[in-house]
Amino acid sequence: MNNHFTITINDDNGVRQFNLHQIVKKVIWYVFGFIGFVALVAVGTILYLNYAVDQIELKRLDTKKAYSKLKEKNDNLNQSINETQVALFLRKKELREVSNSLSEIEVLIGLTPSANDVSLKDRVNETKLTSEHMATLLQFIPSGSPVKYKGITSKYGYRIHPTLNRKEFHRGLDMRAKLNTPVYATADGIVEYAGYHKKSGFGRLVIIEHNYGFKSYYGHLNKIVVKYGMFVKKGTLIAYTGNSGLSSGPHLHYELRFLHRTINPFYFVKWNVKNYKDIFSKEKKIPWQSLITATQHIKVPNPTQTPPSSPLVLQSKGR
Repeated sequence: MNNHFTITINDDNGVRQFNLHQIVKKVIWYVFGFIGFVALVAVGTILYLNYAVDQIELKRLDTKKAYSKLKEKNDNLNQSINETQVALFLRKKELREVSNSLSEIEVLIGLTPSANDVSLKDRVNETKLTSEHMATLLQFIPSGSPVKYKGITSKYGYRIHPTLNRKEFHRGLDMRAKLNTPVYATADGIVEYAGYHKKSGFGRLVIIEHNYGFKSYYGHLNKIVVKYGMFVKKGTLIAYTGNSGLSSGPHLHYELRFLHRTINPFYFVKWNVKNYKDIFSKEKKIPWQSLITATQHIKVPNPTQTPPSSPLVLQSKGR
């Protein structure tokens, strides 16, 4: 058996031959095969590593994008939190101002300022009920001045009559007013009388019957613009001042009665939201507690507004 092979090399020096054993031949083939295998593995590994690096790069880019989006969301969230904190601060400030204003209103309408543990909603509801009741009474019971307030020339009570020149009881107020000054109803009611009343000496006279037993009288008028049986609301123009009847000059005789008995109109002319409770102690001829109890659940849908410029508001000029 031939266990060797010959390698022939032909060069300038001639032909040389080398005899190699067959085992050496196999070893060489194995070496080349191993080298080839290693090369293939190396190439595969390089290709795999390149692919892995590309995938890692893609993941890095995706992670970077996700981080950018997350950072943007975080910035938006921080901005939203800051705006919410500012809004909460402003709302707390607003609520404090509302609470302080509500406390002033509570004092104004005679409520004891509520404790800190009472919710703002409960305080508003209580104030609303009280203010609605006040609006009801001020709408249905004569209140405020029937003319733009310029003072009083003759008070309620005994006096010397200016034309009869004798002492007698003056049942109302003589309110200073120029000729043809507008006269307004001081509460809701129905016109009981509108015309010339010679017997009383009031001349042209308007009588309005109100709720709960009250009546108001407007005397010595020059012109009457309402008629018998008309329903009038508080603030309705009813007449113009004059000098008719037993009168020494243009003015308005304003008189109030409760169950046909005269009462001092001055307290009612002064009566408004700011001094709401004063009248209960000053005018004792009226059973106020019974009246308040009877009207506490009545609500006026659209109470007459009396802004500072209204002739129904008493000007701060004293008497």
